[in-house]
Amino acid sequence: MADTSIGTPAQLRDPNYTPPLHKAIPLGIQHVLAMFVSNVTPAIIVAGAAGFGFGSNSPDFPELLYLIQMSMLFAGVATLLQTITIGPVGAALPIVQGTSFAFLPIMIPLVAGRGVDALAALFGGVLIGGLFHAAIGLFIGKIRFALPPLVTGLVVTMIGLALVRVGIQYAAGGVPAIGTPEYGSLLNWSAALVVIVVTLALKFFTRGMLAVSAVLIGLIAGYVYAIAVGMLPLDAITGSWERSAAFALPQPFKYGFEFSVAAVLGFCLMAFVSAIETVGDVSGIAKGGAGREATDREIQGATYADGLGTALAGVFGGLPNTSFSQNVGLIAMTGVMSRHVVTCGAVFLILCGLVPKVGGVIRTVPIEVLGGGVIVMFGMVVAAGISMLSDVNWNRRNMVIFAVALSVGLGLQLEPDAVQYLPDSARVLMVSGLLPAAFIAIVLNLVLPEDLAEEATDPVAGGLSGKESWGKSPEGVPLETPRH
Repeated sequence: MADTSIGTPAQLRDPNYTPPLHKAIPLGIQHVLAMFVSNVTPAIIVAGAAGFGFGSNSPDFPELLYLIQMSMLFAGVATLLQTITIGPVGAALPIVQGTSFAFLPIMIPLVAGRGVDALAALFGGVLIGGLFHAAIGLFIGKIRFALPPLVTGLVVTMIGLALVRVGIQYAAGGVPAIGTPEYGSLLNWSAALVVIVVTLALKFFTRGMLAVSAVLIGLIAGYVYAIAVGMLPLDAITGSWERSAAFALPQPFKYGFEFSVAAVLGFCLMAFVSAIETVGDVSGIAKGGAGREATDREIQGATYADGLGTALAGVFGGLPNTSFSQNVGLIAMTGVMSRHVVTCGAVFLILCGLVPKVGGVIRTVPIEVLGGGVIVMFGMVVAAGISMLSDVNWNRRNMVIFAVALSVGLGLQLEPDAVQYLPDSARVLMVSGLLPAAFIAIVLNLVLPEDLAEEATDPVAGGLSGKESWGKSPEGVPLETPRH
């Protein structure tokens, strides 16, 4: 519920209104708490996939720390692009940017087991993909027809399905522990379960800041539990703190620059998905916060900021950025539409990103504790995709498109050896499952004639028969018009 002590109802719905600073700063930090865990998690997952050691004495410790630091710093920078704007760049709306989960199915195969050597190609892809993403802003309004809920819902669902395995592996002990006696132990699972239980309890039985920060507080509870049961020695925390600098600036092209066809294609193709996600978030903020439709200028500016923020992050070793949907819901809940509130949160993120000791503390979170958090987060990604798919009219045409795309995409994720003879670049893109599924769905949606939905249909498995089962009432009256 909106706090009207901050301003009048009209002021609360105005993006240009500046609340009193003693109110704006806590509200801005609240936005950061809502996205903090989700923002740094992709960096930890990419580091784990690359084979980085997580111990404070590991030679990879500084690199992991740097990736976490850049995640915070450039989430703040990209958020400032959205709120303050530079020319046409930015929506001038309270849009919070953060590291995107959507690119993980592309990044994980690119870096798998290759260590620091894989980062030059990875960040080359981030840079070029970000510039391509920004260019989408020139024609974003003209391509929305090709990405209806059938396509976007499928893609978001596939992203979640590609990541749920990571959550289970982390909760059981982490990828390096697979095959060891400790992997899947009750002790490991107990830490993950503490996080899940506390998160769910706060989310559904509290309100305000406690509910908004449920995942973060759940992780803190799991962190304390891990210390109490001996999973996390105190000297590991102090060692990590001591080895982390008090202040550090980002380094341009720290890992070099390498042009990889697989990386560039993967990031450019995923940029379409990220751009459409941002369009949805901008529309949600304008509707939920200001009670109006988003303007073309706002959508275009948000897309520019999305892409340029990602490109800038790639230069300094940061991962792709996108708008964060959980903060859209926070705006609707608080009723505070001020972009200057989010600017305060962005400044806080930048300060955290310039202090590696913050990343040093984050790095000490046991992988099992993090697993409990990502199980919740990745499950929510799947749920969000299913929610988008609820807007689809499930006639025969749409069922066939979904079935073929899901079968191929999910099948390639589960059986990557099926394309082992493809060239390396093509194989990396195919085994993600995400890109082939999106490509099939987009092409079939554009190619298959609309009148397929109107034809009498043959029964399909389970007795379902396309439109006759899904699109009409028992009396034969159409329930809704097809939406493609």
